[in-house]
Amino acid sequence: MNRMLISAAHKSSGKTMLSIGLCAALKARGHTVQPFKKGPDYIDPMWLSLASGNGAAGRACRNLDLYLMEHDDIAATFARHSAEVNLVEGNKGLYDGLALDGSNSNAALAKLLDLPVFLVIDARGMTRGIAPLILGYQAFDRDVDIAGVILNNLGGSRHEAKLRAVIEHYTDVPVIGAIHHDERLGIIERHLGLMPSNESHVAAAKIKQIGEAIAEQVDLGRLLALSQKEPLSVPHKAEVSPLPCGEKVKIGIARDRAFGFYYADDLDALEAAGAELVPFDALRDACLPEVDALYIGGGFPETCAAELEANSTLRAQIKQAIANGMPAYAECGGLMYLSRGIEYQGRTYQMVGAIPGDVKMHDKPVGRGYVHLREDEAHPWPRPNGPAKQIRAHEFHYSSLENLPPDIRFAYRVERGYGINGNRDGIILHNLLASYTHLRTIGSCYWATRFVAFVRRQREQRHLESTYSNEHAI
Repeated sequence: MNRMLISAAHKSSGKTMLSIGLCAALKARGHTVQPFKKGPDYIDPMWLSLASGNGAAGRACRNLDLYLMEHDDIAATFARHSAEVNLVEGNKGLYDGLALDGSNSNAALAKLLDLPVFLVIDARGMTRGIAPLILGYQAFDRDVDIAGVILNNLGGSRHEAKLRAVIEHYTDVPVIGAIHHDERLGIIERHLGLMPSNESHVAAAKIKQIGEAIAEQVDLGRLLALSQKEPLSVPHKAEVSPLPCGEKVKIGIARDRAFGFYYADDLDALEAAGAELVPFDALRDACLPEVDALYIGGGFPETCAAELEANSTLRAQIKQAIANGMPAYAECGGLMYLSRGIEYQGRTYQMVGAIPGDVKMHDKPVGRGYVHLREDEAHPWPRPNGPAKQIRAHEFHYSSLENLPPDIRFAYRVERGYGINGNRDGIILHNLLASYTHLRTIGSCYWATRFVAFVRRQREQRHLESTYSNEHAI
């Protein structure tokens, strides 16, 4: 098998473009590619899944997070989903991370999973100075295997020749590829990074274009030769839920251009807990499907606000369903959609109105990074035995939720991060839980299993109440 980490000297070096291109190029050569992404991210994994062509076949990109996951969970996740070629895209620079000792850096992940590192270097304006950069990265941690470098943003063939000569003379690191500057290879960016692939009508064509360019400028044969490894000897570690499973429940899940931020592992966990996920389009569907509950994840509802506002029939249905007690879970973009309205670019768009608050977009992040939450007793979902543990998760939002009534109930106290108001997150209304925080079903946070158990309990309760009413009506 092959496994590799695509990292960089620093952020914005082109590693995402290169990772997308490598997935597409290797797939075009007939290889089965499994993409992974280090850290909390939704958008890059969407592009990587599409580029590898494996999303529909159950090989969606998987996230590996040293802050949120235990080492055993990371190794087991990697081993469980491994394929012929396994490509991990790093985040930020190779040695960057929150911890001073580098314990949650890309380098730490490379050592944990025995990943050869291919360092992407934005070489604009560089010549001889590239040698001490590479030598420094090698010397900083000798346990990290820098198997090769890929030069990016080159000024032309002459620039490439100079860099190759310098690297060959001063280092023992092979140049695997040299990407010349090409505006056509760029992907539109916005405040959270790349535009999501589910919003781009030309995503498939863009990926094909990038893949062809990478195939021409990267030595794929040498890349595979240098990344050849024996499979990791890690036993399969299944997620063990502390809550029992029961009868199937149907959960409607918003999957469209506005809402697409879902972790593949969470969707797997929902299904393993007994959920049948029924997709609906909040932009186009006039009616909700026949479901027992709703799950509306994150995304960019503000960029689709006019279309969401225009679909007034569905908005009214969702508001009524929540008011009638249908269980629902919403994260970030989903919370924004369930508010009264979104103020964006000088206009306010009407939303569902289930949450008595107003969303306002800002130029800078309101909440960004990892969060620590502590559950209140008011949290509606069944909890495993024992006291509530601290939950590690993440948030990234440029919006705030304002004008909430003073008696609104919350599910969480925020110990690190911002949430809704700096201290609290997780609005509870009827059987709705809505937060800015993005949860992951990992470690001790079994949110997916707990939500399914809550949905099942509410359905059984409604059935008992209906049976009681019918018996007393006779």
